[in-house]
Amino acid sequence: MKAILFDLDGTLLDSNFDTLIEAYFQGISALFAQWLPPDQFVKHLVASTYVMLTDNDPNRTNIQVFADDFFPRTNLDPGLMELFDRYYQEEFPKLKRLAKINPLAKEIVELAFANNTKVVIATNPVFPFDPIAERLRWAGIFDYPYNLITHGDIMHYCKPNPKYYLEISELIETAPEDCLMIGDDPEYDSPAAAVGMDLFLLQNGRTLADAMEYISAKRR
Repeated sequence: MKAILFDLDGTLLDSNFDTLIEAYFQGISALFAQWLPPDQFVKHLVASTYVMLTDNDPNRTNIQVFADDFFPRTNLDPGLMELFDRYYQEEFPKLKRLAKINPLAKEIVELAFANNTKVVIATNPVFPFDPIAERLRWAGIFDYPYNLITHGDIMHYCKPNPKYYLEISELIETAPEDCLMIGDDPEYDSPAAAVGMDLFLLQNGRTLADAMEYISAKRR
């Protein structure tokens, strides 16, 4: 085991991603209200996000795929992309109220770094870096020297596409069979196993404490 990959929401961060996204929709749509009614904005945002999730392009990052669909779809000026950035910097941190620290998150991250293991935050890269970094702060685990944090400005694939995990493998220069993926969602995290990674799912009552025991056992 040369690398350990962690999902974020529901794994290292105690949060409900659906609740977080609903609050995000309300906040970001308000910034665009002078151009589009909130319901229409959210409708187009969801549609373009779906394109980003499914129309993976090795020549365009996820955020580029999103923007290339969203702005023509809405007839908005692509320069308004700065409003997304402003929201992530000024408003998104306020959503911290929707998340709680998992007390074992720091422990398992530090355990993962032991013995020179590479550590990756393998959260679905549908956001740029800033809101992902913010959620790592909510989890109390931002200030670690991760080998990779997947985000929409560098990644070309999204979960559950198995190529997402292969891209991680390439970026950290570690074969899939030498990687362990720890997550909580069978649909989005299980494709790691399809490319040859070891997989530990926080399902059927298994917790981060069990994952820590699993890591320790793998090293013995």
